[in-house]
Amino acid sequence: MKRELVECELTDEGPVRGRTGARKGGRSVTVNVAESPLAWLHARGHLSDVQFAAGEALCRDWERAQLAPVVTMRWDAVRIRGSGQDQSLSSAERQLAARARFDGAVAAAGPGLSDILWRVVCAGETLPSAERAMAWPVRSGKLVLRLALDRVAGFYRLA
Repeated sequence: MKRELVECELTDEGPVRGRTGARKGGRSVTVNVAESPLAWLHARGHLSDVQFAAGEALCRDWERAQLAPVVTMRWDAVRIRGSGQDQSLSSAERQLAARARFDGAVAAAGPGLSDILWRVVCAGETLPSAERAMAWPVRSGKLVLRLALDRVAGFYRLA
């Protein structure tokens, strides 16, 4: 895993990215900004191996389906013969298959759970910021995320 360590100010809601170091009398913490929120939760024992694998599979399908907004020119790699990729499907067909898997996994999570799932797994938001954005009580997101990941694990047949 890539490591990009930064010293950040530590508040009651967690580390504040962008504010390096601590204010006078405050606390600071070293944060790996290259680590995803999902990996952070798993590394600290808040997610099981199956839940983490389900989140990674969902994220992989999100990226393969190219569902993130595109702001500029596409810089995708040019397809080269013998590159080791499955040549039975075209890149468009692989993209459509990933989109179908992603849509199926989100549908399996359900309408009440898909919001936190998308925010943390795909958009890379931390749990506290996702809870604030959805006006949820503090520390409720972890429970809901675990339920959503359990359903996604069932969809990907990981459980």
